[in-house]
Amino acid sequence: MTIRPARAADLPEVMRIWNTAIRETNQTFNSQEKTLPEIEALMAQREADGHALLVVEAGAIVGFGTYGQFRGGVGYARSMEHTLYLDATTRGQGLGRGLLRALEDHARMGGAHSLIGGVAGENEGSIRFHEREGYARVATIPEVGFKFGRYMDLVLLQKILT
Repeated sequence: MTIRPARAADLPEVMRIWNTAIRETNQTFNSQEKTLPEIEALMAQREADGHALLVVEAGAIVGFGTYGQFRGGVGYARSMEHTLYLDATTRGQGLGRGLLRALEDHARMGGAHSLIGGVAGENEGSIRFHEREGYARVATIPEVGFKFGRYMDLVLLQKILT
Protein backbone atom coordinates (compact mmCIF):
# COMPACT_ATOMS: atom_id res chain seq x y z
CA MET A 1 0.00 0.00 0.00
CA THR A 2 1.20 3.48 -0.88
CA ILE A 3 -0.29 6.77 0.30
CA ARG A 4 0.72 9.70 -1.85
CA PRO A 5 -0.50 13.04 -3.16
CA ALA A 6 -3.12 12.70 -5.87
CA ARG A 7 -2.16 13.32 -9.48
CA ALA A 8 -4.47 14.38 -12.30
CA ALA A 9 -4.46 10.82 -13.66
CA ASP A 10 -5.89 9.57 -10.31
CA LEU A 11 -8.94 11.80 -10.37
CA PRO A 12 -11.26 9.52 -12.41
CA GLU A 13 -10.76 6.82 -9.75
CA VAL A 14 -11.30 9.37 -6.97
CA MET A 15 -14.53 10.32 -8.72
CA ARG A 16 -15.59 6.66 -9.03
CA ILE A 17 -15.02 5.97 -5.33
CA TRP A 18 -16.71 9.19 -4.24
CA ASN A 19 -19.72 8.75 -6.52
CA THR A 20 -20.21 5.17 -5.37
CA ALA A 21 -20.39 6.45 -1.79
CA ILE A 22 -22.79 9.21 -2.84
CA ARG A 23 -25.12 6.76 -4.62
CA GLU A 24 -24.99 3.84 -2.22
CA THR A 25 -24.14 4.97 1.31
CA ASN A 26 -24.89 7.44 4.07
CA GLN A 27 -21.19 8.35 4.31
CA THR A 28 -22.23 11.67 2.80
CA PHE A 29 -25.57 13.45 2.89
CA ASN A 30 -24.83 14.71 -0.62
CA SER A 31 -26.94 13.01 -3.27
CA GLN A 32 -25.48 14.83 -6.27
CA GLU A 33 -22.58 12.98 -7.90
CA LYS A 34 -19.25 14.72 -8.41
CA THR A 35 -17.98 15.61 -11.86
CA LEU A 36 -14.39 15.42 -13.00
CA PRO A 37 -14.15 19.23 -13.32
CA GLU A 38 -15.38 19.59 -9.71
CA ILE A 39 -12.73 17.17 -8.46
CA GLU A 40 -10.04 18.89 -10.55
CA ALA A 41 -11.10 22.22 -8.99
CA LEU A 42 -11.00 20.67 -5.51
CA MET A 43 -7.46 19.40 -6.11
CA ALA A 44 -6.35 22.82 -7.36
CA GLN A 45 -7.93 24.53 -4.34
CA ARG A 46 -6.33 22.10 -1.90
CA GLU A 47 -2.93 22.70 -3.51
CA ALA A 48 -3.42 26.48 -3.40
CA ASP A 49 -4.40 26.29 0.29
CA GLY A 50 -1.51 23.99 1.21
CA HIS A 51 -3.90 21.18 2.14
CA ALA A 52 -3.69 17.57 1.05
CA LEU A 53 -5.58 15.43 -1.41
CA LEU A 54 -4.06 12.00 -0.89
CA VAL A 55 -4.77 8.66 -2.54
CA VAL A 56 -4.27 5.10 -1.38
CA GLU A 57 -2.73 2.91 -4.02
CA ALA A 58 -2.78 -0.85 -3.63
CA GLY A 59 -2.32 -2.02 -7.20
CA ALA A 60 -4.97 0.58 -8.12
CA ILE A 61 -6.43 3.66 -6.45
CA VAL A 62 -8.63 2.25 -3.68
CA GLY A 63 -9.24 5.32 -1.56
CA PHE A 64 -8.65 8.99 -1.05
CA GLY A 65 -8.68 11.57 1.68
CA THR A 66 -8.53 15.31 1.87
CA TYR A 67 -9.05 18.13 4.31
CA GLY A 68 -9.88 21.79 4.26
CA GLN A 69 -10.74 24.56 6.65
CA PHE A 70 -13.64 23.60 8.92
CA ARG A 71 -15.53 26.87 8.46
CA GLY A 72 -14.81 30.08 6.63
CA GLY A 73 -13.01 33.01 8.19
CA VAL A 74 -9.62 33.57 9.78
CA GLY A 75 -10.82 32.51 13.22
CA TYR A 76 -11.12 28.92 11.95
CA ALA A 77 -7.84 28.87 10.02
CA ARG A 78 -6.31 26.19 12.28
CA SER A 79 -9.35 23.91 12.44
CA MET A 80 -9.71 21.47 9.55
CA GLU A 81 -12.36 18.99 8.47
CA HIS A 82 -11.42 15.80 6.68
CA THR A 83 -13.08 13.66 4.06
CA LEU A 84 -12.07 10.03 3.70
CA TYR A 85 -13.44 7.37 1.34
CA LEU A 86 -12.31 3.84 0.57
CA ASP A 87 -13.48 1.42 -2.06
CA ALA A 88 -15.94 -0.87 -0.25
CA THR A 89 -13.87 -3.95 -1.11
CA THR A 90 -10.89 -2.67 0.89
CA ARG A 91 -12.50 -1.73 4.20
CA GLY A 92 -11.19 -3.42 7.33
CA GLN A 93 -7.64 -3.78 6.01
CA GLY A 94 -6.07 -0.82 7.84
CA LEU A 95 -5.99 1.41 4.78
CA GLY A 96 -8.30 4.00 6.35
CA ARG A 97 -6.13 4.19 9.45
CA GLY A 98 -3.03 4.82 7.37
CA LEU A 99 -4.77 7.40 5.23
CA LEU A 100 -6.24 9.25 8.23
CA ARG A 101 -2.87 9.34 9.96
CA ALA A 102 -1.23 10.70 6.79
CA LEU A 103 -3.89 13.44 6.62
CA GLU A 104 -3.32 14.25 10.30
CA ASP A 105 0.45 14.49 9.78
CA HIS A 106 0.02 16.74 6.76
CA ALA A 107 -2.45 18.99 8.57
CA ARG A 108 -0.23 19.15 11.68
CA MET A 109 2.81 20.12 9.59
CA GLY A 110 0.71 22.85 7.99
CA GLY A 111 -0.13 24.36 11.36
CA ALA A 112 -3.56 22.83 11.98
CA HIS A 113 -4.55 22.56 15.62
CA SER A 114 -7.53 20.23 15.22
CA LEU A 115 -9.06 17.89 12.69
CA ILE A 116 -12.80 17.26 12.60
CA GLY A 117 -14.80 14.47 11.03
CA GLY A 118 -18.49 14.86 10.29
CA VAL A 119 -20.18 11.45 10.31
CA ALA A 120 -23.78 10.38 9.77
CA GLY A 121 -25.21 9.27 13.10
CA GLU A 122 -26.32 6.02 11.45
CA ASN A 123 -22.74 5.25 10.37
CA GLU A 124 -21.69 3.54 13.57
CA GLY A 125 -18.69 1.89 11.91
CA SER A 126 -17.18 5.25 10.99
CA ILE A 127 -17.91 6.66 14.44
CA ARG A 128 -16.14 3.69 16.07
CA PHE A 129 -13.24 4.04 13.60
CA HIS A 130 -12.75 7.69 14.54
CA GLU A 131 -12.98 6.96 18.26
CA ARG A 132 -10.36 4.20 17.93
CA GLU A 133 -8.12 6.77 16.23
CA GLY A 134 -8.38 9.19 19.16
CA TYR A 135 -11.29 11.36 18.02
CA ALA A 136 -13.78 12.50 20.63
CA ARG A 137 -17.47 13.01 19.98
CA VAL A 138 -17.97 16.70 20.48
CA ALA A 139 -21.45 17.27 19.07
CA THR A 140 -24.50 15.65 17.57
CA ILE A 141 -26.68 17.84 15.41
CA PRO A 142 -30.08 16.16 15.13
CA GLU A 143 -31.77 15.69 11.77
CA VAL A 144 -29.49 18.07 9.87
CA GLY A 145 -28.91 15.78 6.88
CA PHE A 146 -31.50 14.39 4.49
CA LYS A 147 -30.90 11.42 2.22
CA PHE A 148 -32.67 8.24 1.21
CA GLY A 149 -36.00 9.81 2.19
CA ARG A 150 -35.13 10.43 5.84
CA TYR A 151 -33.46 12.92 8.14
CA MET A 152 -30.20 11.88 9.76
CA ASP A 153 -28.11 13.20 12.61
CA LEU A 154 -24.60 14.55 12.07
CA VAL A 155 -21.97 13.52 14.61
CA LEU A 156 -18.89 15.72 14.85
CA LEU A 157 -15.70 14.07 16.08
CA GLN A 158 -12.55 16.03 16.83
CA LYS A 159 -8.92 15.27 17.42
CA ILE A 160 -6.51 17.88 18.78
CA LEU A 161 -3.34 17.62 16.72
CA THR A 162 -0.96 19.94 18.58
